[in-house]
Amino acid sequence: MQSSLTPFRVAVIGGGPAGLMAAQTLAQGGACVDVYDAMASVGRKFLLAGRGGMNITHAEPYADFVPRYAGAAAALRPMLDAFGPADVREWVHGLGVETFVGTSGRVFPTDMKAAPLLRAWLHRLRESGVRFHMRHRWLGWRDGALLLQTPDGELTVHADAVVLALGGGSWARLGSDGAWVPLLAARGVDVAPLVPANCGFDVAWSEHFSSRHAGEPLTTVAITSTGADGKSFRKQGQFVVTAGGVEGSLIYALSAALREQIAADGVATIYLDLLPDLPAARVAEEVTRPRGARSLASHLQSRLGIKGVKAGLLRECLSKEQYADPDYLGRAIKMLPVRLLRPRPLDEAISSAGGVRWDGLDGTMLKAAPGVFVAGEMIDWEAPTGGYLLTACLASGLAAGRDVLAWGARCTGEARRAD
Repeated sequence: MQSSLTPFRVAVIGGGPAGLMAAQTLAQGGACVDVYDAMASVGRKFLLAGRGGMNITHAEPYADFVPRYAGAAAALRPMLDAFGPADVREWVHGLGVETFVGTSGRVFPTDMKAAPLLRAWLHRLRESGVRFHMRHRWLGWRDGALLLQTPDGELTVHADAVVLALGGGSWARLGSDGAWVPLLAARGVDVAPLVPANCGFDVAWSEHFSSRHAGEPLTTVAITSTGADGKSFRKQGQFVVTAGGVEGSLIYALSAALREQIAADGVATIYLDLLPDLPAARVAEEVTRPRGARSLASHLQSRLGIKGVKAGLLRECLSKEQYADPDYLGRAIKMLPVRLLRPRPLDEAISSAGGVRWDGLDGTMLKAAPGVFVAGEMIDWEAPTGGYLLTACLASGLAAGRDVLAWGARCTGEARRAD
């Protein structure tokens, strides 16, 4: 326990958004903060995620925002109450970066870039006294001290408290490799297995279909499926056919339910509505309309606009007899079965589910390791894309920083009473 006359020293392991927010909160609270990261620079995943437009949060009503975290919503609610979507925008503005709300409700920096935001944040952190140590990989503990692998060999670091913000298990090349799981398990921490979230799925496409349509987007479609809990769900959007499966925003939005269905049943069948804006009766009417000398493919394109990958899917997923039956074909256009075999590998996923279980935490502190706190994707929660991931990482980082300061104050008070 640190003396009341010495500064309260905190080691933050991991330089992603959760770790940086924890460092910011700790520095503002008067702690001496050192950030250690295994990579050559911090925020690698943050920067890559922002290449297509830095989505920082979502502007939907807060009452709709919190349930996006599904089973973890209740546990995350206090963190989000303290630092929610409006607070994220205000914080970004405080760094000198303006934001706007897109047509989907997603919130972006005005220039759509992540790098200026990260640069401004790091400048603010360094000004507040936060020190950064790059290429320092955490290996666990040795004799009560943190053990780190550095370019100059192994290093032990003594800290009064530790914040672990090492990410989940996706995008290992950017630092989130899940190597922390056995280290915490060895300390008696209960960790739910890391599994893919916001991920694609494998489908056994034929070579004929795959070679012609891989990479093509399916726009304005809807998916209906049944979750492991037996409840049916439907969502409209778009996704992409890959050489070996499906991926994209609509698939990611449903990936948690589909992943759980595969875990329970071995496979998951989704049903595609290729024309969600047309009622089934209208589709049936057009399919059965006399086509004269035109081929069925030409007829479908002329009457319903079905061509390209949508036409290919009908050929791929239906037998010749089913395709040639107008009644069956009409129903299939509105309810085309596609069998998903398995999620794509964890390292390909945008994020991961699993991690330190909530019942093993006292706030954000590990019950099995007092003085060690966790934040971000290390905790067992998941969320869809759309700003929800980043918001919860920031909120949990803030919560961890505040929990450390409160714990440190209690320890200092106990030390004074002992003196």
